[in-house]
Amino acid sequence: MKFNIKINSVTTVEEIANYWQNQDYINLLERLNFPEANTINPENLREMLNMAITDFEPNKAAEIVLSYKLSEKLNEGQIAQISNDMLLDKVSEEYPEIDLQYDLFSINQLLYKAFNGKFPNTKATIVDFSMISQDGYNDEITKEIVLKSFNNGISDSNIIKRLFEEQMTTDKGFNEAEAVLWKLMKKDETNFTLITSKYWLNDEDFVTTEFEGTCLLPESDEDEDSL
Repeated sequence: MKFNIKINSVTTVEEIANYWQNQDYINLLERLNFPEANTINPENLREMLNMAITDFEPNKAAEIVLSYKLSEKLNEGQIAQISNDMLLDKVSEEYPEIDLQYDLFSINQLLYKAFNGKFPNTKATIVDFSMISQDGYNDEITKEIVLKSFNNGISDSNIIKRLFEEQMTTDKGFNEAEAVLWKLMKKDETNFTLITSKYWLNDEDFVTTEFEGTCLLPESDEDEDSL
């Protein structure tokens, strides 16, 4: 498959909108022993949460937030380790299970802002782009298709290209794309927005804003597309 791709904008952000909901703030306040959290005005919840979090030592606060968000995916020992590591390192960029990096990023940034910089600052990238098929492909545009098609437009020094060269350039399946790209949102038939870590993709990685993208999918996927 081939696509004409145009990068409309690349933005760096420190927080992903709507990751944390008001109910999350209430639940966390309750875990932080804050009384009557459900009576707080919604516009004051984040401020009250920041105050409640800083009543704890940073690593203990991190442990509480990690347990709330990731207790079904991590055991107590892993949570304790991460709660200490994230004070020193950008765990959301370094954690080997990349499907957890989106959650770890948002947890880190919540703590970073509450503790005024005691945690390392990490950033995310939002890319608005258009993607038009040259050969009549009109099925779903997946994260795998986007990343493979981006190969021609990003620098050879980009970490995705270096770690996943075969997946990006051949018909080998690229299952990791689901975790590398945190969000892929369709605005209309040809316009999309993706969100990922700045570690994976940033504005300097794009060597051009308009390019032809080539995507080779595993045979099973191509067979399905032809049905």
